[in-house]
Amino acid sequence: MKALIVGGGSVGRFIAEQLGASGHSVTILDNSAAVVKQYAALGVPGVSWVKGDGCELGALKTVGVAEADVVAAVTGDDEDNLVVSLLSKQEFGVPRVVARVNNPNNEWMFNEMWGVDVSVSTPHLITGLVQEAVAVGSFVRLLSFEGGKAKLAEVTLAEGSPAADKEVVELRFPREATVVAVLRKDRVVVPRGDTVLRVGDEVIVLVAGDSEEEVRKILIGD
Repeated sequence: MKALIVGGGSVGRFIAEQLGASGHSVTILDNSAAVVKQYAALGVPGVSWVKGDGCELGALKTVGVAEADVVAAVTGDDEDNLVVSLLSKQEFGVPRVVARVNNPNNEWMFNEMWGVDVSVSTPHLITGLVQEAVAVGSFVRLLSFEGGKAKLAEVTLAEGSPAADKEVVELRFPREATVVAVLRKDRVVVPRGDTVLRVGDEVIVLVAGDSEEEVRKILIGD
């Protein structure tokens, strides 16, 4: 896979190192000559650094964004991340664009109209993980995809949950929702139709369209 990361801060560097270690080809584009010089000298395998402004067409062309499989716009500026996303998708047709949201108030803009396939809001993600750790019987959103059209959510089944002691197939989830994993006593259960859900299970569900309320009723009740 060929990946372009715009933004050479701690987030961009971490992503690049992880992808490079997995054998992918990664380019980091950053507009600070000092940052590029400092980290390019480290010679991280699979990762190359280029000095340039990701909001400029010329810079994106220079790093071959048209051949990229994925672009990650992870600067500390939401406006820059939106511009990078829009240019990558509309001008170069990048198949997958991931964008970082720094200010939760801006999250509503990070959608397909701006070329964003997946947005990651760190404050919202941390909030969701905190809720997930302490909330039983609550519907906790962990991640959003496609501008909020799809969500990854978690419900820890409480006593009295209508889903407790039932097979997944019995619960008749809507077509736009699916159980993707069940966390049970420090192990991960890959769900099948005959998997029986238990009180205390952390049920991870992918929810799309307007099916969220129906999924809530199935796992939590009215």
